[in-house]
Amino acid sequence: METNETLTGISEAGLFLADYAAWLWGCGATCVRISKNVNRIASSFGYEAEIIVMSGNIAVALYAHHGERGEVFICRNKACGINFDLNARLSALSWNITDNRLDISVARNLFTRIISRHYHSGMRIMLFTSLANASFCRLFGGDHAAMTTVFFATMAGYYMKQRLLRLKADSRVVFFVCAFVSSVLCAGANLFNWGSTPQVAIATSVLYLIPGVPYLNAASDLIARQYLCSFSRFTDAVDLTDSLSAGLCLGLVVMRINMLW
Repeated sequence: METNETLTGISEAGLFLADYAAWLWGCGATCVRISKNVNRIASSFGYEAEIIVMSGNIAVALYAHHGERGEVFICRNKACGINFDLNARLSALSWNITDNRLDISVARNLFTRIISRHYHSGMRIMLFTSLANASFCRLFGGDHAAMTTVFFATMAGYYMKQRLLRLKADSRVVFFVCAFVSSVLCAGANLFNWGSTPQVAIATSVLYLIPGVPYLNAASDLIARQYLCSFSRFTDAVDLTDSLSAGLCLGLVVMRINMLW
């Protein structure tokens, strides 16, 4: 029989690991990374873990010793948006816990500190995203006027994205609204004849919204034989692509832009 103290320890560790795994999923980690990180932390705490990753929830089964009765902890996946910085910090936390043999209370405090600031670098990311999208415009033949238009349209759209995500808006609505805002702003290059390639500005105005990471994660999970997760991520990516396409089309209709030159 397990003592109450052991069960309490398992419960505390299991709740932490389920929450940790749910945040990893939300910020864009693959199933392989989630499994490795959770097992690394569980081993450091002196437990064995089995993980079931689903599209909406993550279940962590924790055992004090192999073959003994354990507990299962389920946490709803966090919808925090793709965030490489958060992903890297959470992965580094798993190594920090293992290397320094941190107890659960210290690990929980560090974890809370990391997830509480996952939107704080928004201005820097917004600037680099805008520069990257303007560079894509140049890559596809846009002139300086088109690049400038795309830069500010991307900045406005990304700002909207950050604000809406903070308000817990549905990601499909976020992509639709952001694509609409960016496409309408870039349509000004065509309406006011700014530069010689306004059509390139419109076409590249929503490239920053392309859900490349979900598509890549779907392929990674497929290779790892996580078929349900792979299909779920692929479906989510298609949904987001449809949403941004609808926002772009609505922007063109509202601004009465004919893209069939």
